[in-house]
Amino acid sequence: MDEPINLVLFSGTDDKLQAAAVLTAGAAALGKPVNVFLQYWALDAFRAERIDRDHGLAPEAGAEGKGHVDALRTAGQASWAETLRQAKDLGSVDIQACSLSMDLLGIEESDLDPLVDGVEGVTAFYLNAGEGQVVFI
Repeated sequence: MDEPINLVLFSGTDDKLQAAAVLTAGAAALGKPVNVFLQYWALDAFRAERIDRDHGLAPEAGAEGKGHVDALRTAGQASWAETLRQAKDLGSVDIQACSLSMDLLGIEESDLDPLVDGVEGVTAFYLNAGEGQVVFI
């Protein structure tokens, strides 16, 4: 079996979440298992009532970057959440919330969007990662 691609998502901005979703979908389409570990502001973006909101862009995007992203949205580009839903349909994608971040932000599992498969600690994340690459976004 292929070693998984493991993404640790820390940032909760739409551009970084979209980049992670595209990486996830690409790996899933190629049959690579993907583990996604949600921490801090990325986890916050996965709350059921917030997942479809505008989460802004990273500061380095600037006004020009915002213009490009807005043009893609207007043209019908799928949101990062929809891209992750599609990735789950394509292959083995497991999205887990960090238990420490859940405690820190006062989030209950019931607060999370159904895209999130469960809650785990960092040790479980590393055990599931095996020898696969870990990418931090």
